[in-house]
Amino acid sequence: MDVTVREMISGDWDAVQRIYQDGIDTGIATFQPEVPPFAEWDRVHLPFCRLVAVASDIVIGFAVLMPVSARAVYAGVAEVSIYIAPEYAGKGAGTILLNALIAASERHGIWMLQSGILSGNVASVRLHEKCGFRLVGYREKIGCDRYGTWRDVIFFERRSHAVAWEESAEK
Repeated sequence: MDVTVREMISGDWDAVQRIYQDGIDTGIATFQPEVPPFAEWDRVHLPFCRLVAVASDIVIGFAVLMPVSARAVYAGVAEVSIYIAPEYAGKGAGTILLNALIAASERHGIWMLQSGILSGNVASVRLHEKCGFRLVGYREKIGCDRYGTWRDVIFFERRSHAVAWEESAEK
């Protein structure tokens, strides 16, 4: 499968929304109960590093970053959100997309990426490990899913080899 990655454009929202909903429907991708309106989604994500994976002119996945805090000291730290359409899962698109997101984040001075993965999401754990993230811990029963079950989150991080935290702090 030939996959390219590019910046997300406004015309991609319908595909992104569908892919996000597919992830929500799995019950293991997010605590989010439904796809928010674009304005809300746009507000909580960084304005850069909004990428889509495309195969045969079809958006098959997306990856974006969220700030972990509004405090200036955390400006070089961001949280990853990545989703692949179910019919393209396990075919390498996630690896291509996450590696592209890592490279884009470094171009923007991000020195650490973090990801909270719901326990049971084995594919996401494997993807993050494959792309250089390391397990840093578990957060027990940190959130309640849409079925009323308290769930654990597995916490991963990836520190940049290209951007040092000292460089990020000087900006």
